[in-house]
Amino acid sequence: MGLAKKRKAVESKVDKNKAYSLKEASALVKEVNTTKFDASVDLHIRLGVDPKKADQAIRGTVSLPHGTGKTKRVLVLCPADKEAEATAAGADYVGLDEFVQKIEGGWVDIDVIIATPSVMPKIGKLGKILGPRNLMPNPKTGTVTNDVASAVNEVKGGKIAFKVDKAGIVHASIGRVSFSPEKITENGHEFINAILRAKPASSKGTYLRSVFMASSMSPGIAVDTKSLLN
Repeated sequence: MGLAKKRKAVESKVDKNKAYSLKEASALVKEVNTTKFDASVDLHIRLGVDPKKADQAIRGTVSLPHGTGKTKRVLVLCPADKEAEATAAGADYVGLDEFVQKIEGGWVDIDVIIATPSVMPKIGKLGKILGPRNLMPNPKTGTVTNDVASAVNEVKGGKIAFKVDKAGIVHASIGRVSFSPEKITENGHEFINAILRAKPASSKGTYLRSVFMASSMSPGIAVDTKSLLN
């Protein structure tokens, strides 16, 4: 079957006029995945917020019960006396000056950077490289801390950070298509609950405007927002 035909066959399985429960979507997303590789399963959540207002620029972290299925590469920037602790916790890269130089030279082959408060002044200048890639350590997401071992363990264990974009949408990977539907559902619920907990007091009207689930190449599956609020 050609790619276009395969794509059509897959798209016909998703009823464009239907909003599915999270459980149904989690099973369907596995059926309609057309990739050969173990694609990421993502949620795209449109929120009734104005991200330009500081108190509505939603961000936070959540630990997914089953992880994301992707092992994150972690860099810990810390003073020498913390290096052994970070390495023992499973950080992929540990150090300071050499990595600051590498990043200045354009190296960003990592998923998360954790830093101790003492080294933040040295990292500030990397903001224009790290900021756009969402890699800048931040106390709000637990990535600026003296307890580097706990921070590394959390990231490796499935803790993800989320942030609303300029259009008011939060995107997150909540697993892979190889996960069981139950694991995708449980991760999805945990993520959506974190979004609901982050609702700002000043947000008026409908907060969860729309929720779509999709894998890397699949059609988007609409999830019934009312079912998520119960």
